[in-house]
Amino acid sequence: MLPDYPAFSRSDLPGVHSFLALHGENVLPFPAVNSLFIPWDFVLVLVFLGAIIPWRGAARMKRLMRKPELTSADRLFLSGSTILFQWLIVFIVLWRSLARTVSPEELGLAASDVWKIVWTGIVLTGFLCVNQVLGLRRITRMPEGKRGSLFAITEKIMPRTRTETLVYAALACTAGVSEEFLYRGFVFMAFVRMIVNFGPPNAIAAILSSAWFSLAHMYQGRRGLITTFVVGMIFALVRIWTGSLVPAVAAHIGIDLVAGIYVSRFLRRA
Repeated sequence: MLPDYPAFSRSDLPGVHSFLALHGENVLPFPAVNSLFIPWDFVLVLVFLGAIIPWRGAARMKRLMRKPELTSADRLFLSGSTILFQWLIVFIVLWRSLARTVSPEELGLAASDVWKIVWTGIVLTGFLCVNQVLGLRRITRMPEGKRGSLFAITEKIMPRTRTETLVYAALACTAGVSEEFLYRGFVFMAFVRMIVNFGPPNAIAAILSSAWFSLAHMYQGRRGLITTFVVGMIFALVRIWTGSLVPAVAAHIGIDLVAGIYVSRFLRRA
């Protein structure tokens, strides 16, 4: 689960198609297959991530938002149960991927150029974290009635106490690792395999995996859908550029930690 993401415009992503076309070898390190091969368990995982997860998240958040105020126990249970649930999904998807002999390269788990991965991760994390702070600062300076429903959700679930902050930090790390593995790893790989014979696999897989990622944040409303899609595209581009999930994982964790720390301090001052 993710808090508020910074907003981007389409102009922030110049040269997407040429970028994807130039670096296809980082995602598809094998010849194009001769026939479509997506096993039944992969299809079930895609359906689960694209339909069940959005429905579950929206229903759960609707129940939480009906409460006038969440208690510390409510926030701890939300974070703890989400951590367990996400790791369970990761275990199942990794198990099925290994059973189907999916390579580490296909899942973005191989490191071919360590320095490229490191500097890309540092730049990406720094840029998105600064953008997150600036966006949150702008929102918190607005009158309360104009901050929007997305900030209302973020405000309600952010930690208040030291214990909550520690558990939230574990949640941020879990979300960074698990969601990047699921969406930039598994979902991206599955769509590349589906369309490798029918079109530019990296470009289409980047778009579709980002759409799946944004659907998982449907509970954040229209703005959340748009911003998570754009952030998902940025993460997909970086995954293609480096051949690794590590930069996106680092940036994902950074964004969530910044949101938790900033909003938590804002709530204590209010």
